[in-house]
Amino acid sequence: MFLQKSLAGSLALLASPPLIGSSLGGETPTPIDIRSLLEAGDPAVMRLVEDILRECVLGKLRPPEGTLKRKWITAGGGFYGQWIWDTMFVVDWLALLPGTEHNIREVFQNYWDFQVRWNERTSPDAHDMAPCMIEPKNNDWLKYPAYSQIPILAWGMERVYQRNRDKELLQQGLAPLERFHEWYWRERDVTQAGLVAVGSYSGVVQHARFETFDYECNLDSLELTPHPTRKGANEGAWYGDICAAGNTAYLIIGENSLMRLAEIVGDKAMAARRKRRIEKAAAAMRQHMWDEEAGTFLSVKRDGLEKIPVATIGSWMALMAGVPTQAMAQRMAEALRTEHWITPLPVPTVDRKDRRWRSDSYWRGDVWPAPNYQIATGLARYGHQDLAADIADKTIANALKNGVSEHYDSVSGKPLGVTFLGMSCTIATLMLDGLSRRYSVRAKR
Repeated sequence: MFLQKSLAGSLALLASPPLIGSSLGGETPTPIDIRSLLEAGDPAVMRLVEDILRECVLGKLRPPEGTLKRKWITAGGGFYGQWIWDTMFVVDWLALLPGTEHNIREVFQNYWDFQVRWNERTSPDAHDMAPCMIEPKNNDWLKYPAYSQIPILAWGMERVYQRNRDKELLQQGLAPLERFHEWYWRERDVTQAGLVAVGSYSGVVQHARFETFDYECNLDSLELTPHPTRKGANEGAWYGDICAAGNTAYLIIGENSLMRLAEIVGDKAMAARRKRRIEKAAAAMRQHMWDEEAGTFLSVKRDGLEKIPVATIGSWMALMAGVPTQAMAQRMAEALRTEHWITPLPVPTVDRKDRRWRSDSYWRGDVWPAPNYQIATGLARYGHQDLAADIADKTIANALKNGVSEHYDSVSGKPLGVTFLGMSCTIATLMLDGLSRRYSVRAKR
């Protein structure tokens, strides 16, 4: 039977035979009958989902440690800390399990705890950042990571609420979440154009790239500059000179979630503030980032808004954000069907015709499950279910053949990076959300 109380220790998956996860705090794992929670018509698919839940979800929950004073979710492999985007995809699944509300609140509270200690040590302009990752053994957190990550905390919170209706999570988190969004606009949209760049208070260019897809080709020429208008003895070269199509779209995704959550709790003023942000940013993306020839959105120079002439994985995130017009979305679907983007395993992280494309190169030609999930979600939103299903089916089929991994070679499908990285749970989310035509898994309710 299902667990009836908040999970104080480890979660472990019970299948046939039992799958036992690692225990937390020395406590005995509590078994969960996954087959009473989910069902799939194909036994191989069910085994895949069980492996994903055991390794990518339940296996990533950790007890309090070091600077993380509450239960937390690690990414996996050498990535020992609580990242932003890995964690949101994991809590999306964790929220399906009964009795996990308290654990999920603690996971989110780690970000708000960080805001408090960060604000105590930084100037007001830097206040309320949520960091890329919180590493429990890192006591030098003021210097590293002095940057954030793709802003999908609000999306993750909304997904959790849709699953478990935990209003206490919203009451706990909406205020600090809005402050994080305002930090993003203040410190990443420094020209107030409605388009966000990347940056880092460390002044290290690669750290700024880590705010998005690490090594995206569109950021090869990135430079960090002082703030264009704010002056002062304590200012530094912290602000990227390229506005990223992907990060701007992610912030719009988050703003939409935050607006809807504010409406749920009855905060009409917050919802109105978020709506104004959404409208400005979406209009700016359509005006300055849309490229008809490329058939997608391109990143632009911060000063002058000149387009960076290469489409990358971030170019497609506007679909999930609801930014394109119907005509733009149609053109994007057409572009994804061309030789620029068709690989045996789609979707490559850079235009296949770009000279820097390599099928196994990190964010420069490889394939990642999480962006595939987001692209498929966006395509389905605009009525392109067949293309979304093709991406989903090939992603899942490759995982059935080659296992669950961080990323994959876009030609051979060979697994690359960390086995069972947390955010690779999105392979199963493709099925749970009904994006696949060939494979399915559904929750029993």
